[in-house]
Amino acid sequence: MSTIKDRQRAAARARLEKEMAERAASARGRRRKQAIIGSALAVVVIAGAAVWIVSALKKDDKKTSSGSATVAAGSVACTWTPVDTATAEASGGKVKDVGTPPATVPNTGTSLLTFDTNLGAIEATIDLTKAPCTGASFKYLASKNFLDNTKCHRLVNEDSFKVLQCGDPFATGKGYRDTDGTGGPSYTMAEENLPTDTTNPYPAGSIAMANTGNPGSTGSQFFICSENTTLGANYTLLGTITKGLDLVKSVVKAGDDGAFASQAGGGHPKKELDIKTMKVS
Repeated sequence: MSTIKDRQRAAARARLEKEMAERAASARGRRRKQAIIGSALAVVVIAGAAVWIVSALKKDDKKTSSGSATVAAGSVACTWTPVDTATAEASGGKVKDVGTPPATVPNTGTSLLTFDTNLGAIEATIDLTKAPCTGASFKYLASKNFLDNTKCHRLVNEDSFKVLQCGDPFATGKGYRDTDGTGGPSYTMAEENLPTDTTNPYPAGSIAMANTGNPGSTGSQFFICSENTTLGANYTLLGTITKGLDLVKSVVKAGDDGAFASQAGGGHPKKELDIKTMKVS
């Protein structure tokens, strides 16, 4: 039997989902080809946290794709949609210009994702047969030192929803700022490898990509599930942690500062997790 607290949480999540849908519909009416930069330019709400949506105009003539070029066996064509930096920054977002990854990337084998943090090493396996484009994006960003010396800026610690969010290249330095969570790369990509397990879509140790719920709004921000987490199947499963999950659990256990309590919960982590370097091999 559900408790009053459970019903309140369910109601809060329902209200948030309705609000997100209404915002998306309103945005589509205002601009012909408007899209959301998502994790690149927003503190993303993942079914219980607050969403700060920052829009950017995606221009058709700036889209990068493989066109009709032949793709070799063992590779796949990816589409990277450049972000209109001026429009994004005018809307309150921040863009770190690193260009775009190669248009054709491997879709076989695995990659090893390694975060060297102030608390120790965190390692994860990326299955390139399932998330080739997202895996290639992380490898490209690692080659640009994109997330070096950044911090995880958001924490949500609720029943069946325990995540630590990272991936803003501008979340640096001591303490937290209001702009933490509004930064990303100079491109977005389509979602891939969405969960198919309806009973446990985001198992403990999963690394998934944050977005606004709009197609093609994946950037660089991601969230790590410290426990089995129940969310809609809208977020790319990037990889699975094989080492260092205990470090993430310790950050989640330490709690947050409640900075987003009025927006359905969560806040900045009380125990900082700083990414010194990110490598993909």
